[in-house]
Amino acid sequence: MSAHDSLRPRASLGRVLDDLGNTLLELVHGDANRPGDIGGIAIHDPIEESVLPSHALVLGVGLSEPSASAELLRSLGRRGAAGLVLRTPVAMSDELAAAAESSGVAVLALARGASWAQLAAMLRSSLAEGDVGAAGAETLGGVPSGDLFAVANAVAALIDAPVTIEDRSSRVLAFSGRQDEADPSRVETILGRQVPERYTRLMTERGVFRDLYSSDQPVFIAPTAAEQEDFFVPRVAVAVRAGDEFLGSIWAAVREPLGADRTEAFGDAAKLVALHMLRVRAGADVERRLRTDLLATALEGGAGAREALSRLGLAELPVVVLALATVQSGYSTDATVVAERQRLTDGLAMHLSAVHPRCAVALIGDVAYGLVPVARDGEQLGIRVATDFLDRVGDRIPAVIGIGPVASDIAGLADARASADRAVQVLRAGNAGGRRVARLADVYVEALVLELRDLVAARGGQITGPVARLVAYDDQHNTNLVETLRAWLDAFGDVIAASAAVYVHPNTFRYRLRRLTEISGIDLADPEARFAAMLQLRVVPLR
Repeated sequence: MSAHDSLRPRASLGRVLDDLGNTLLELVHGDANRPGDIGGIAIHDPIEESVLPSHALVLGVGLSEPSASAELLRSLGRRGAAGLVLRTPVAMSDELAAAAESSGVAVLALARGASWAQLAAMLRSSLAEGDVGAAGAETLGGVPSGDLFAVANAVAALIDAPVTIEDRSSRVLAFSGRQDEADPSRVETILGRQVPERYTRLMTERGVFRDLYSSDQPVFIAPTAAEQEDFFVPRVAVAVRAGDEFLGSIWAAVREPLGADRTEAFGDAAKLVALHMLRVRAGADVERRLRTDLLATALEGGAGAREALSRLGLAELPVVVLALATVQSGYSTDATVVAERQRLTDGLAMHLSAVHPRCAVALIGDVAYGLVPVARDGEQLGIRVATDFLDRVGDRIPAVIGIGPVASDIAGLADARASADRAVQVLRAGNAGGRRVARLADVYVEALVLELRDLVAARGGQITGPVARLVAYDDQHNTNLVETLRAWLDAFGDVIAASAAVYVHPNTFRYRLRRLTEISGIDLADPEARFAAMLQLRVVPLR
């Protein structure tokens, strides 16, 4: 498979090795050209078996024993995984080789110095997992739109040199193959996804960035004698611009200055890269809106729900619904409030992606919903994940999360969303005993009371009977008989506890209790009268 073939599969194992091979990954065992697209990235959990996306590429974090790796390979083979990544050096024992052969799962090795987090980020970027619901392959200059890794390989083929595409802060957005032809400074840059500070300082001191900012022509940078330990292959760089805006730069490791034809091709490539970088930037907003629309359609459970779930990659998967909301509810035009909600939503999306790569998260109205595929104990998993997320967020932005039951079909998904919403309503009202995470089953009675309160308010309900007489008396005489009745009912008739709750002497409380029975006519010995009074005090708004 050619590294710069624009018609290659977007998510094949060969594509991964084309983009990240040599520098980061090495194929130890298996067929890179095995048909089938990689459905997602998963991180191996030695304690809890997670749900894998179809044809998954699994990161074997912490695996070092060949026997454990062999056992995992056999399990992954039964679950249809595409490959397993292990840390270099990989000791291919007879057992491990046999397991790889029988399972059909490719074994790859991650280079020393590269972190698992870096690899996961690069893989997801390379595989373009964020392309939700794309109907077809839009291209710019014959390369899939926004695919900077494919662009980097195409530019490398044009000028016959390994290249990197970097943003304005010298962060590596993408790189081509053949990086082994460069020098240690380039390898260090790619492993860290960032040009090391000592090199950016060096380029600044030599005026390279000044020349890049001021010119649209490629700039040649030859290493000095003092720099040649790690940086000994010359570079040629060109600015990437959109009008007057500096977007980033392309850097190629070359042995000598480019000829006239290649210099022209390199300059033209910068214009193409600018289009792709703008497409990536615009695509983030477009993708967010598309994901929100798809998730809203799925949660409504209507005719388009199944198609929406398919485009989100969640069709036929049991999911648990999480509803995240700030304590401040309702639609807001305050830019700060809106931005905080979006940041929370993005944080939840990142948090849930560590649980399952096919999680879907979107802000709908003032609530962020997350769908998490689950294998078993879905609600308990949802509680653990939600609690961990809110613990990490802290109290700077007061937030709560309602957990819906596991939904295995479209109808169940709409019901699960409704359950999560009802739990959020209770949590927002502060009626859950200080909880920040809850299932509807945990706060069911409180939810019923809130719904009854809303029903009474909608119908314009008023208090009647003994409670109404007490309210009128308190208004006329500036007394506290309603408060006394409420405290007595809340304390189940315990005068000592009730008097302490309202900060009066027990004898004073007993006197008030006698007065309220005389004025209202309520029979506190009658359970029906007590229940009626408690219900009115909880569901009817009092002045």
